[in-house]
Amino acid sequence: KIKMNNMKESTKSSEVVFQGEFLDVRRDKVTLPNGEIGTREWIKHPGAVCCIPILPDKKIGLIRQYRYALKSHMIEMPAGKLNRGENPGNCVKRELEEEIGYRAKKVSFLTNIHPAIGFANEKMWLFIAEELVKTSPNQDNDEFLEVIPTSLEDALNLIWTGKIIDAKTIIGLLFYNR
Repeated sequence: KIKMNNMKESTKSSEVVFQGEFLDVRRDKVTLPNGEIGTREWIKHPGAVCCIPILPDKKIGLIRQYRYALKSHMIEMPAGKLNRGENPGNCVKRELEEEIGYRAKKVSFLTNIHPAIGFANEKMWLFIAEELVKTSPNQDNDEFLEVIPTSLEDALNLIWTGKIIDAKTIIGLLFYNR
C-alpha cells in the first residue's frame, strides 16, 4: 500500500529530446511511489514575469497580441521570460518598457504562479507596476502588440464573459481586485 504522504517520484535518467532557443523538452524515466518505472515528458523553462501596469489614468495597461500556439489573439498582461541570471524585478521593468512604453517607478511583488504544472517547470513572478512614466515601446523584432487601457471593472467583465482566457492575466486581475 502507498502512503499518501510519500508520493514523490525520483529521476532515474533524463534525456533532452529537443533543445530550443529558450525551452528544452525532456523525457525522464522515474521511479514511482509504488516502485514501478514511469516516463515523464516535460518542458524546462527559464522562468518569466508578468505585471499589472497601472497607467497614469488609473486604467490597467492590458495588451492584445497574436499567440501562434493558439492561432488566436489574446488579451493579457505584459509579460516576458527571464534572461539567464536576470532578477525578476529588473526583468519586469524591462518588459514593461519594451512592450507598452512605460517605465515604472514602483514595482510590487504579488505572488508566484506555475501556469502549466502538468508538463512544465515554468515559474512566473507576478507584479503590480505603478507610478508609470511614458517612454516609447521598444518591442522585440518578432513582437507585435496593441496596448488596451482598461478599467478594472471592464477587465473583470472580460474574464467573466470568456474574452480573457489567459491564466496569468486572470490570476493577476483577480489578485489585484482583492
